Amino acid sequence: MIAADGLRADKFYEPDADGEYRAPFLRSIIRERGRWGVSHARPPTESRPGHVAIIAGFYEDPSAVTKGWKANPVEFDSVFNRSSHTISFGSPDIVPIFCGALPHSTWNTYPHEFEDFATDASFLDEWSFDQFQSLINKSNNDPNLKKLLQRDGLVIFLHLLGCDSNGHAHRPFSSIYLNNVKVVDRIAENMYNLLEDYFKDNRTAYIFTADHGMSDKGSHGDGHPSNTDTPLVAWGAGVRFPKPGSSSSHGDEGHRFVDEHLHDTPTPHDWGLYGLERVDVNQADIAPLMSTLLALPCPANSVGTLPLDYISLAEAEEVEAVVANTKQILNQFIRKSQIKQSNSLHFRPFEPLAHYSSILDQIDDLISSKDYKAALKLSENLRDLALEGLNYFQTYDWFMLMAVITLGYIGWMVHLVLHVLQSYTSHKNSLSNKRSGDKITESGRLMVYVCGCFLMVAASTILFLEHSPPLYHVYTAMTIFLWTRIFGEYLFIRELWMDLVHRDCKFIFKILATCVVAIVVLEFLVHSFTERRLYTWCFLITGVLASSYLFHLNKRRYLVAIYVWIACSFLSIFTLMPAEIPDNTSLVVASGAMAILVGVAARWLDFHHEADRYWNCITNHDMEARIPMLFQLQVFLVGLASAMVWLSTSHRTKNRELLPLHQMINWSVAGVSLILPLFSPNGLLSRLTSIFLGFAPTFLLLSIGYEAAFYSSLGLVLMAWILFENSLIYMSKPALSAGPRKAVDHKASLDQKLRHLELFDVRIPLVFMRF
Repeated sequence: MIAADGLRADKFYEPDADGEYRAPFLRSIIRERGRWGVSHARPPTESRPGHVAIIAGFYEDPSAVTKGWKANPVEFDSVFNRSSHTISFGSPDIVPIFCGALPHSTWNTYPHEFEDFATDASFLDEWSFDQFQSLINKSNNDPNLKKLLQRDGLVIFLHLLGCDSNGHAHRPFSSIYLNNVKVVDRIAENMYNLLEDYFKDNRTAYIFTADHGMSDKGSHGDGHPSNTDTPLVAWGAGVRFPKPGSSSSHGDEGHRFVDEHLHDTPTPHDWGLYGLERVDVNQADIAPLMSTLLALPCPANSVGTLPLDYISLAEAEEVEAVVANTKQILNQFIRKSQIKQSNSLHFRPFEPLAHYSSILDQIDDLISSKDYKAALKLSENLRDLALEGLNYFQTYDWFMLMAVITLGYIGWMVHLVLHVLQSYTSHKNSLSNKRSGDKITESGRLMVYVCGCFLMVAASTILFLEHSPPLYHVYTAMTIFLWTRIFGEYLFIRELWMDLVHRDCKFIFKILATCVVAIVVLEFLVHSFTERRLYTWCFLITGVLASSYLFHLNKRRYLVAIYVWIACSFLSIFTLMPAEIPDNTSLVVASGAMAILVGVAARWLDFHHEADRYWNCITNHDMEARIPMLFQLQVFLVGLASAMVWLSTSHRTKNRELLPLHQMINWSVAGVSLILPLFSPNGLLSRLTSIFLGFAPTFLLLSIGYEAAFYSSLGLVLMAWILFENSLIYMSKPALSAGPRKAVDHKASLDQKLRHLELFDVRIPLVFMRF
């Protein structure tokens, strides 16, 4: 098996700009000697889960990410375990997962230091092949090694990391990545020639595939087709020869694969494989394919279904292979059912498989009567039911967990609302006076707490008897605790209700309108995950509404309103741009200059509006906390970061390593700039400017394109938001004409601190969540 880490299906099958195909050897295999298709990976499309699916046949739980996808959270069975011996060479992050604790294995990895993203990583692939070639050459002088290589059931695994490293560093459209596809094809050809010359028995099967693809921006992990679609080519002993088919032939019409994409669209014409049948599979199906080719049992936890279109077997042998695959999956279902039944106080079986043993007897009877078609069909149906049963027991507790967690979230929301109403609104004083010294209130609350404790103990006891995981106890206990606290405030809730009943209809309408607006904003946030252009309309509308409202409140202070409108309009541009950010070093450098201009403008405003009472009040102007050199130092670091971006990128484009001096400057700028805002003045605008300039160098060093300009735009809008809120507070105060200016400003500041929250203040968390 040859696994080209990070190889996209389209980059493997399509031609280059000159019309030449990048994998001529494997294409000749597809046309003359083997079978081909697309292997569909399931998210998360990472290296470890992908190889676990290929070699062990199951899709790893995403919680394994806490182990970094490298260490084994639990031991598992694999094709390598079942083999007579496994020989493997490749990455230190992948090979040890399967061979590190395997006694019947011979393996080696290159050092981590070889994985240098500043260079062409295709030499890593050459290293893996060279290691295996050296082993073959060594066997000519080593009888024991030669005897080991002559065993049946031998697995040879080459892990080729080059495409993954080059995709991350240079993107999958780069000449380096595309040339690495040619390197992989050449290694596959050399492996084939080497093994056929060595064994000379035509009893070796070959599988070429990839663990995941690569997105256009050089990353992977999600369920986009560029990440889930990987090439699959099989040939050699036991593999069928090519079969004619239409250009749209898949063998999977209307079928939905594990990546949740329908794959019944025609094969792209530029792949040049029309006329040859294409057979797509789920990634986990490769494990039973390898096991069947080796005449070995499938890995114990495999959920892969045997792709018969790849294997050359007689009709009776096909049925035998599918029945073995079915029983292996069915045994997992039976074991899960037994475990759940032994732990459940009220067990709910999976009804469709209540009489699975009778179905197995029917299959045996059909095989005995040589009705292989009917036996095959019944076996496949039983296998599908077994997979459904596995999913049933995997999600057996979903309703209970969903109910508990949903109640927990609702309880947390209600608890927070009650806390805010009790602590920060006008209800704080009016209701607390009614409840002071009330013994009935305390006894009632004590009774609620006793009932809550009893319920918590009862729930924990039931979960303990069912051998539930510790997190189940945490979820349940937290939910009961929150609702106990809520019911403990039943008198406060009753007073709130009475207060609401005696309010006029206008106030009720305001509450309902606020709730509707809040729900609309929250639904907007949900839809923005899939349609980011919604934010463009959002900020365009916000800019118009906010600036119009400010202008309506105070027509003489129109400059702040204009600034809010311009800032929001500028920010709205960015969500129209492509999510795959193109490289643009010049724009990054220009964005550094933009950040400096924003800082200088803010500094100028702070200095030249000291006599403006309105400005001093909304910015909490502070003349005594000036540190002149801090601003200059931050501006210098932003400029230095921009220069280092240009220098670092120029080294990368020339495939040169970054000098240690450059690395030291980059890390120093990133580290020092984040600390400097701690020493900024206390004035609002001065502090915001310092924070803005403090994060700018680090953001610039990590930017590759227009996102650097986005930073300045977002900073301007966040400043606009704070100025907007302070302007509302200032203009909502009654005119304070009496007394000296310092006393007036002090009184206004004091009033701000003592102000109760009002219904209109709901806008603040809604805007915050949107940002």
